[in-house]
Amino acid sequence: MQIHSNHSVPTFFHPLDLPESLLPLPELFTYPFHYTPHPICLLAAEQVKKYIECQNQWKEELQKGKMFGVLIVKDTQYGIGFLAAFSGTLGHQYCHPFFVPPIYDLLSPDSFFPEEEQKISRINDQIKEIENSTLFLQQKAKIKTLQQQALISLQEAQQKNQTAKAIRDKKRIQGITIQEEELLIRESQFQKAELKRIKQHWKETLAQEQSVLDCMKTRIEALKQERQSRSSQLQMQLFQEFHILNGRGETRNLCELFFDTPQQVPPSGSGECAAPKLLQAAYRSHLTPIAIAEFWWGESPKTEIREHGHFYPACKGKCGPILKFMLQGLNVAPNPMVQSNYIEEELDIVYEDDYLLVVNKPAGLLSAPGKISSDSIYQRIQKKYPNASGPLLVHRLDMSTSGLLLVAKNKTVHQNLQAQFKNRTVKKRYIALLEGIPAHHEGIINLPLRPDPLNRPYQIVDREKGKPAITHYQVIEHNQNQTRIIFFPHTGRTHQLRVHAAHISGLHCPIVGDELYGHKAERLFLHAEYLEFSHPVFHKTIQVEKHADF
Repeated sequence: MQIHSNHSVPTFFHPLDLPESLLPLPELFTYPFHYTPHPICLLAAEQVKKYIECQNQWKEELQKGKMFGVLIVKDTQYGIGFLAAFSGTLGHQYCHPFFVPPIYDLLSPDSFFPEEEQKISRINDQIKEIENSTLFLQQKAKIKTLQQQALISLQEAQQKNQTAKAIRDKKRIQGITIQEEELLIRESQFQKAELKRIKQHWKETLAQEQSVLDCMKTRIEALKQERQSRSSQLQMQLFQEFHILNGRGETRNLCELFFDTPQQVPPSGSGECAAPKLLQAAYRSHLTPIAIAEFWWGESPKTEIREHGHFYPACKGKCGPILKFMLQGLNVAPNPMVQSNYIEEELDIVYEDDYLLVVNKPAGLLSAPGKISSDSIYQRIQKKYPNASGPLLVHRLDMSTSGLLLVAKNKTVHQNLQAQFKNRTVKKRYIALLEGIPAHHEGIINLPLRPDPLNRPYQIVDREKGKPAITHYQVIEHNQNQTRIIFFPHTGRTHQLRVHAAHISGLHCPIVGDELYGHKAERLFLHAEYLEFSHPVFHKTIQVEKHADF
């Protein structure tokens, strides 16, 4: 006999009428950092999207972009349903009836946050008041004027001395008496002393006025330090109020969860993403989590690649330590990236001599050993050529990318080839299939890239701190809603071609099968098909080509 609990269903529990085609339910809970949304999650997400579309009060805010999530849950009394959540706030609030509550509501009347935030806001007002005060602005302007006057005064004095020196030099050439020479020397000494006095005058004048400004700047700096101190203390106090639950009924706060991580301190906004909110609400309401998925709503950010309505994995920087703890007690699916989808076969060597070789790396095999697998081109080369010395791999390809990989058999050859890559004399050509049709047939993409520290291995566009990344492209043909394209990378940044293809400021057409920046398929349709370099020993041009099998 099944025993039903007498608890009432929470308002944020939404029943699901499941068609038989979606049964049976998944046996393993979703691995949140790498997944394909389960059809039940797609069904729940459609209901959330319909609800969002009807909420006109959030329309402008949501257009700028926000992450939402759904969690399929099972209740012993009310059956299968779903919970919904948003990341951060919505309409400047953490609580809305349709969605699960936050883990900790910063804006609740009982929270210490609003009062302390007001104190920090008052410090901000004090800083602005000083910086915008008439006295502060006038003093800055006065110093600037004095600096200009000092410059002009010194230039005039120096010019006067140079003119006088030229006259003295001319008199000496014409011939002068001993007495006249003494007069000229005293004149020169006087003018030098006078220039020194002028410099000292302006130095003292500017120092005096600068000291007045520095007093105000010292006050500003003290306020900024107080603001930083209060903000840090408030942040840590908040993190301790986030009491995170897991499937075993255990509790940890955010400070404890991040203590053993490289950053040690939780990043700002930790615990406010959709996934932790959903699991916390399920545990609090004694609901059994079954599957989870998160989707983006609105415009893509300027740095990341986010498409409206598409599903994305949880971020590892903010959510990694949290979800690792929260999922304890659940039967979670294994990380699919750990399970290599590559079938063992002999290396496809396209070119080889006594000094180097070029391998056609298959998609799904790592270039070098990584965290998820030790099997790699590097390991296989070591096994096949036990007498080869040096780092071997001259460059790398993403695990999902197939194509030509250059390998050196000794350290000297490796250094020579790496120098060619560094000097950008190696010519590379990639072939790819894109989702959609680019706006232009040919062009150059210049989008600087850097790693996303909170969501590795993703790369983001950063025009200030990113490293230069330049790609020349040329469209070959269109086939329905796909494009066959050639890439000529001028630089070799991580995920360069993938980001340049998918980003809204690039081609805005992700490579087919790119599950990081686009959609999953049977493989990533990106292939390194051509390499051209100078042989380190023979000093002749080597051209190697291997056409893609797609």
